[in-house]
Amino acid sequence: MEETVMNVPTQSNGDHKEAIGEEEAKAAAKIWDYVFGFTDMALIKCAIDLGIPDLLEKNGGSMSLYELSSSLSCPTPHLYRIMRYLAHKNIFNQKKTSQNTLFYSQTPLSRLLLSNGKNSMVPLMLLETSPTMLAPWLALSKRVLHESGSAFDAVHGEDVWSFAAEHLEHSKIINDAMACDARIVIPRVIEECPDLFKGVRSVVDVGGGDGTTLSVLVKGCPWIKGINFDLPHVIDANLVPCQGVEHVSGDMFKLVPKADVAIMKWVLHDWGDEECIEILKKCKEAIPKDKGKVIILEAVLEEETNDKLESARMMLDMVMMAHTSNGKERTLKEWNYVITEAGFSRINVTRIHAVQYVIEVYP
Repeated sequence: MEETVMNVPTQSNGDHKEAIGEEEAKAAAKIWDYVFGFTDMALIKCAIDLGIPDLLEKNGGSMSLYELSSSLSCPTPHLYRIMRYLAHKNIFNQKKTSQNTLFYSQTPLSRLLLSNGKNSMVPLMLLETSPTMLAPWLALSKRVLHESGSAFDAVHGEDVWSFAAEHLEHSKIINDAMACDARIVIPRVIEECPDLFKGVRSVVDVGGGDGTTLSVLVKGCPWIKGINFDLPHVIDANLVPCQGVEHVSGDMFKLVPKADVAIMKWVLHDWGDEECIEILKKCKEAIPKDKGKVIILEAVLEEETNDKLESARMMLDMVMMAHTSNGKERTLKEWNYVITEAGFSRINVTRIHAVQYVIEVYP
């Protein structure tokens, strides 16, 4: 059989491309990224479900296609197509030996998909790929057309917090995802803002979920006493005890436990301005007037920036639109508004190597 020849357009037969214009040609290719934009998320979810990142880690970081398919008890042709795509997206490395044996190995991206990795993003991936959280995206236009309610409400008949209170398995998925983020962000906060907790004896984490934020913080700053504060269904969910951290249930719109510092990570972006001001006022009541402060770990939108994480912040703003009624990511001007309206007099903002900024506010 003669070798198959693939004809590739050259500059000499590029008259058609020139006719429609360079921008149109780019658009014609780029549109496919959006038509099949779900594919990346779905394939990474598939790799997590199959346990491929963990399997490579367990076997020294590299395995042949045959070894992978044997370990997973799955058809080799199916797995090859999955791995070919993921290698194309640089999730794994793919190499062929002189004997035409395909090998796959780890990359920095695949290490972020280890179930027990230090900087694992798996719980966040599992939250955002859950059917509960995916469905509202298909109703996003309803959110845009109406002043109240959310796409989540439109699909599930209630807001995300009421849903979580009634479906404890989903509540755990949310808290696991927030814990995953805490394990990444809090060490960076401690490292990049070394004076942030200097002289602080107690910290209340408002909306602290399963307590991971404080457990990491107390480990890095052992002189601090932590109060993990969240709704009753969260606190009552058999949380793991942590030395130096007390779990307290309640409603942040009514009362926040007293401490030197109140900290909130990815809490205020779930709410509109009026709710944010109310929460901040309760935090202000909980801290000492002379030396207390509130630490807000949230994104600050800066549209004209070269920060590589700005795209993630913009996407997170769309997540808020899909999943909450009035939540949003805020610009510095918008943060200044809610903080000032809550009665705080001074603001200090620090950019760290994370999606969130460190926003310190003082009475």
